[in-house]
Amino acid sequence: MQRLSDASKSGVYRASRTDEILDATRGSALQVSRIDLAGAADKQALMQRLARALEFPRWFGGNWDALEDCLCDLSWSKSGGHVLLIEAAVDLPADERGILIDILASAASSWAERERPFFAVFLDGSPALPELYKSRR
Repeated sequence: MQRLSDASKSGVYRASRTDEILDATRGSALQVSRIDLAGAADKQALMQRLARALEFPRWFGGNWDALEDCLCDLSWSKSGGHVLLIEAAVDLPADERGILIDILASAASSWAERERPFFAVFLDGSPALPELYKSRR
């Protein structure tokens, strides 16, 4: 899918299927990170899962500001862009999920300005987010 290589389309989306996303990124310079938030019922669990999946450096502080700093940096990753597949975000409290979406949107905007793709895709079908693409089924 061309959309995932277009940095100007970077953003936060929802999708119901992972297979098309994985197919579209296969063989590309994009790093795909799967982030399973099942059972992550608080900010600490969220931060730990994100840090592990994205291989954050040791200096990561485990707070919202540090999360935004790391997502806007990612200098330790030599990929041509990033696709975050976020599963089971519905387990997070709504306010923390909202803050996470805001931070991901800010990071996507930052990466788009640098002309590098950054997509955060919620796989639980969050209705408040635009759909990455319509399923063909």
